[in-house]
Amino acid sequence: MGTKKHNFSAGPCILPQEVFQKASEAILDFNGIGLSLLEISHRSKDFVPVMDEARAIVKRLMNLDDSYEVLYLQGGASLQFIMVPFNLLTKTGKAAYLDTGTWASNAIKEAKRWGNIDVVGSSADEKYSYIPKDYSVDSSYDYFHCTSNNTIYGTQMKSFPEVDTLKVCDMSSDIFSRQLDFSKFDLIYAGAQKNMGPAGTVLVVVKKDILGKTNRDIPAYLDYALHIKKESMFNTPPVFAVYASLLTLQHLEKNGGIAAAEERNNAKAKLLYDEIDYNPNFEGFAKKEDRSVMNVSFRLTDKSKKEKFDQMWKDAGINGLNGHRSVGGYRASLYNALPIESVQVLVDVMKAL
Repeated sequence: MGTKKHNFSAGPCILPQEVFQKASEAILDFNGIGLSLLEISHRSKDFVPVMDEARAIVKRLMNLDDSYEVLYLQGGASLQFIMVPFNLLTKTGKAAYLDTGTWASNAIKEAKRWGNIDVVGSSADEKYSYIPKDYSVDSSYDYFHCTSNNTIYGTQMKSFPEVDTLKVCDMSSDIFSRQLDFSKFDLIYAGAQKNMGPAGTVLVVVKKDILGKTNRDIPAYLDYALHIKKESMFNTPPVFAVYASLLTLQHLEKNGGIAAAEERNNAKAKLLYDEIDYNPNFEGFAKKEDRSVMNVSFRLTDKSKKEKFDQMWKDAGINGLNGHRSVGGYRASLYNALPIESVQVLVDVMKAL
């Protein structure tokens, strides 16, 4: 077995080693029943408790009451770009969207297929290097949609506006990484593969009383209410992705919950951003006040040093540091499971350049 690398990949993400171990054991023999997790019925007495606990632990971690429902669906956050307007946008209504990057822009494009969409704020004018702040959302909108963290550009919403309508948030890349008052949101969704599990499922947390008000005939799979009624079992769920997500959330809960994760994440981000700010070889991409704690985008001040630097971090056992093709440079993703020791390895390489 090769040496474990320092994984800064933006997703699929790094997960705790304990999760990898337990998940791999379940593939061979799930809970000692002589069958693989991948071959048991999703409606069996062995798997139903997995789905039940995977839903329950989300509400515990987020401190949400029973007015909220938790779903594990498929199609990733990209399908939620369609499901949100289908379930919340009335036939004569309109919605407000904040454009802070590629995924927010994709959500806007999909929503425009179903109704009137107003982009109330955008940072496209400066290549999404900041979070818009001077905007307002009134009660004429069916809902307000935002993206909490922008993986490609390394920006993050540090606060969320008070709006006179429903608040919807795509938290795909910073879910469970920091303390928030989650009850301030009416619908949250997040692709699991950025911070809480493997690719294959998407988490949806929705306030039940906001549904069923669009007067729209919603196709079965796109209907949140139907998925709630079927307890995330309308169709065969992605059993492995749900189980691995449960293991990841149990590991989080056991290690101090979201509060402790936030403390660890802030320490990792400070270590790396301090090096970017004080090392003349590097500069950050995002505006300082909007820097993401999850995804750190930066670049060399002297491009002639690229070949040398690339060889240095690869020799140090670092993986996944190349920036997104639309931005270039480098991107270090500091998801919950990444140890601060890995960040120190990267910082040491940067110091040595």
